[in-house]
Amino acid sequence: MDGLAATLRDCVRRALAEDLGATRLDPDCDLTSRLAVPAGLSGCARLVAKSTGVLAGSQCALQVFRELVPDCRFDLLRQDGETFAPGDLILRVVGDMRGLLAAERTALNFVQRLSGIATATRAFVAAVAGTGARVLDTRKTTPGLRLLEKAAVLAGGGCNHRMGLYDQVLLKENHFAFARPASYEEVVRRCVQAAAVPVTAEARDVGEALAAVRGGAAVVLLDNFTPGAGLRAAVAAVRSAAAALGRTVEVEASGGVDLRSVRDFAECGVDRISIGALTHSAPAVDLSLLVEGVEG
Repeated sequence: MDGLAATLRDCVRRALAEDLGATRLDPDCDLTSRLAVPAGLSGCARLVAKSTGVLAGSQCALQVFRELVPDCRFDLLRQDGETFAPGDLILRVVGDMRGLLAAERTALNFVQRLSGIATATRAFVAAVAGTGARVLDTRKTTPGLRLLEKAAVLAGGGCNHRMGLYDQVLLKENHFAFARPASYEEVVRRCVQAAAVPVTAEARDVGEALAAVRGGAAVVLLDNFTPGAGLRAAVAAVRSAAAALGRTVEVEASGGVDLRSVRDFAECGVDRISIGALTHSAPAVDLSLLVEGVEG
């Protein structure tokens, strides 16, 4: 089982345990269904879109049903990354009625949240189409759900930034402040020489951006620049300095980016735009799970 699949299963089990009030994932822990619904009834759950969006989290929903209805039968009619419109049928699951009812809210919570991230990401990607800029996420994710939320960004057509503190070096303002008296350039160079992973250096002005290039950073993150002449000049200065050293350095913009301004940032020539709102502020999409009785 790969890392994402293992994380998915663990997240689903923890979410179900939270809802059922027990680590034993038994549909009969749902007091309402146990008291109101006769045992042995079969049902059909249909996941239907009530709005337009991009699907993500379908495997989470399926895992929820598998945990509570192990012998369920299902048809997945949309794949993650595909669009849907109001009235579209996304998923159909047949199995024990009590299990379907117990699974309903948890399955919806996952797919609505993750599809919201994919939908928001697709909007940002569409907004910068043709500029060459890539849309990236950040570490501003729901604790415990990072891999799932970053998979949703990919489903929306975006790109993943570093997954955590372990896989890239990202030097920010506080790192430079506490590394004094070493200069900005010295801090970058020291990390580049010691690290076996790419180094990104945040820069608040052109002077810091050029020092990052001289220090050997693979990416210069221009933080809280306003789109316009100043940002274009900073991008041009980074590219010129990198070329003079026979290097290629990517330029990233971050801070103050929203759907109205993202194309303005992209048209300033940056390679990457990192947007925390993809994961921390994406609204859930409107989906409905309809459960009906069936024969047998």
